[in-house]
Amino acid sequence: MHLLALPAFDDNYIWTLVGDDGAAVVVDPGDADPVLAAAGQGLKPVGVLVTHHHGDHCGGVPTLRERWPELPVIAPNDPRIAGATERVGDGDRISLNGWDFSVIAVPGHTLSHIAFHRTGGDAAGQVFCGDTLFSLGCGRLFEGTPAQMLASLERLASLPGITEVCCGHEYTRANAAFARAVEPDNAALRRRSEEVDAMRENGRPSLPSTLSVELACNPFLRVDMPSVRAAVAARLGREPADRVEAFAELRRWKDGFRA
Repeated sequence: MHLLALPAFDDNYIWTLVGDDGAAVVVDPGDADPVLAAAGQGLKPVGVLVTHHHGDHCGGVPTLRERWPELPVIAPNDPRIAGATERVGDGDRISLNGWDFSVIAVPGHTLSHIAFHRTGGDAAGQVFCGDTLFSLGCGRLFEGTPAQMLASLERLASLPGITEVCCGHEYTRANAAFARAVEPDNAALRRRSEEVDAMRENGRPSLPSTLSVELACNPFLRVDMPSVRAAVAARLGREPADRVEAFAELRRWKDGFRA
C-alpha cells in the first residue's frame, strides 16, 4: 500500500490509498479529472470516502459514479452530498479493499463533518480529516461553534502520535506564519516551518504530517500551553475565561491574520 496525494484546484489534495495492484480508495474528490487522469495511468478506484459537503471535496463524485457506476461512495448523513451509496456516522466502521476505517464525527467546519481513521496493516495508519485539522492550523468555523471544533480537534489529537494527518489543503506554509506569531520561541515549530519551506520550494507536498508533529507545533492543539495562553491573553487584554474562549480568540486571530 502507498499513499498518493493528487493535486486539485489551487491547493486541494485528493488523497488515495493505493494497493500493489493499483486498487485505490479515493478521499474527497472535489474534481473528477485528477482521478480520471490517474486511472489512465493504472489507478483503479474501488471506493470513495467523503468528509463533508463542500464542493471542493465532493463535487467530482457524480462524474466518478458515471465512469464507475458500481463505485461505493461513503459519506456523512448530509443530503447536500450527492451520489453517496452509504451514509455513516460517529463510531461506524467500514472496510474497503481490505482496509478498515473507523468514522469520527468532527463538527466545527461543518456540522456533519466526519473523519476516517485507518489502522492496521502498517505501523502508522492515517486520518483523513478533510478541513477540520490542517498541518499547523484548523478549519474555519462555517457552521459549528468553537466548543464543537475544539472537541473535534481533541478527538483527532487523541489518536496515536504516529498517525499520518491527511488533510484537504496545502495550507501549511501560511499556517506556519500564523503559528510563529503565536509561539515565536517554539523550536519544534521553527524546524517544521523550515522543513515546509524546503518541501514547497522543491515542489513537494508538505503533507502528510503526523499527530506528534502537530501536537508539538500546531497552536490550535496547544490551547492549554502557557505560551499559547499568554499570546491569547495579550490579544484579549486579560486572561481567557476558559480554554474554549482561548481557542475561539485564537481562531478569530487567525481569521484576520496577514503575514
